[in-house]
Amino acid sequence: MGICDSCGDCIPTCPQQALSLQNGVISWNSAHCEQCDTCIQQCPRQSSPMTLTYTVDELMAITRKYAAFINGVTVSGGESTLQLPFLIDYFKAIKEAPDLKHLTCLIDSNGTLSLNGWQKIAPYMDGAMIDLKSWSEESHLYLTGRGNQRIKESIKWLANHNLLTELRLLYIPEKTDYLENIELLSQFINSLGESILIRINAFHQHGVYGEASNWRSAQKQHIDLFSKELIKRNIVNIKTPEIYS
Repeated sequence: MGICDSCGDCIPTCPQQALSLQNGVISWNSAHCEQCDTCIQQCPRQSSPMTLTYTVDELMAITRKYAAFINGVTVSGGESTLQLPFLIDYFKAIKEAPDLKHLTCLIDSNGTLSLNGWQKIAPYMDGAMIDLKSWSEESHLYLTGRGNQRIKESIKWLANHNLLTELRLLYIPEKTDYLENIELLSQFINSLGESILIRINAFHQHGVYGEASNWRSAQKQHIDLFSKELIKRNIVNIKTPEIYS
């Protein structure tokens, strides 16, 4: 999924007329939107115009509004680390606020941030959840359009600094190569430490576009087999899906 370039092609396709062009930038009316995703399906970049812009102060005000009901904040995306300076300022503001500093600050990331970037935000974050969508470089390139060497480096660095909260593995039948590389994958996971949670996610077709819409959804038997193979290799801190499509 790309970043919206405000070309405006999605505006006439919106059934609810929730999109408009204001000063050359797509404006999204969330009150009119019904989250049908027609705009994303029509976009050649599969980007979403359904975004709002906040300052750190505005986001802090929202955080305070819900602070009594939450234990922390998790930023995701898209890829939230693409806005690293803003993210650092936001997390720093939370940690320096007497009424909010108890909140954990977590990042849900694809792991492509450089080690220099992780070093910059590390003082203000409590952990990160990272996706490793395939083991081999070739398979990861096929699935995501990019290799995974930097992702593996991020995972190792975060684990070594006690900042890897969760490693996520997306199982796609006949596409992911976890089982073919189970020994190497298991060695890698075991090197991260026993406390790391391994979350196995099951691929499903809902909301998927393009070639991937024809891929098979993962069923319980796929996840159970993968989980058992990890357990055989002393990886036991595993979370599997509770519901399958």
